[in-house]
Order: sequence, then structure tokens, then C-alpha cells
Amino acid sequence: MSDIAARIDNAVKTNDVVLFMKGTPQFPMCGFSSQVVQILGYIGVPYASVNVLEDQEIREGIKAYSNWPTIPQLYVKGEFIGGCDITREMFQAGELQALFEDKGIAVKQPAG
Repeated sequence: MSDIAARIDNAVKTNDVVLFMKGTPQFPMCGFSSQVVQILGYIGVPYASVNVLEDQEIREGIKAYSNWPTIPQLYVKGEFIGGCDITREMFQAGELQALFEDKGIAVKQPAG
């Protein structure tokens, strides 16, 4: 495993919820990252974030790690959930909140 893959793997496995995004939760640098930040904020789940704009190797490495071509990327308990569209669809259906609850992650806005 390369150093970049190991760094990504460490972030994914040591945080219950981690978002690889463009920018920061306080200052998202793309609309898709902003949407996922808003969803996670609304649900009220704590999460770590990785700004891929600060490290080109992470930006490219996360795409290889997940075999997913776009950013943002959301991981829950080590599992790749998806990007903006999947996260938004799961949220709208109540599936994202249910996933957090099933994984034992407290949320402010439960499913249903």
C-alpha cells in the first residue's frame, strides 16, 4: 500500500464519519461539497473532513482508493457511501439517517 493510500485508509478507519471534500466544512469550495456539508449539518452528525485541495496526492489517491471518480466522498465506519448525489438521495429518503443510527452514530434528526 502506498503512503497516500495508507494515509487515506487511516482517515477512513479512525473516524466514524469522514468526508473527503473540496474546501472545509466552514468554507466549501464547490457546490457538491457544500451540499453534503449542509446535509451532515442538518442531521447533526459529527464528522471529520479532509480538504483534497490542500494535497494533490490525496485528491487523486482518494479516487483510486474508492474506485469513484468524483469528490466529495463520504465514508461511514470505514464504508464508502458515495458522493453528493447518492448522499442527497439517501438523505431525502431517510436512508442516510437510518444508516447512521444502524451504525451507532448519534444524530439530531432521526429517520422518519
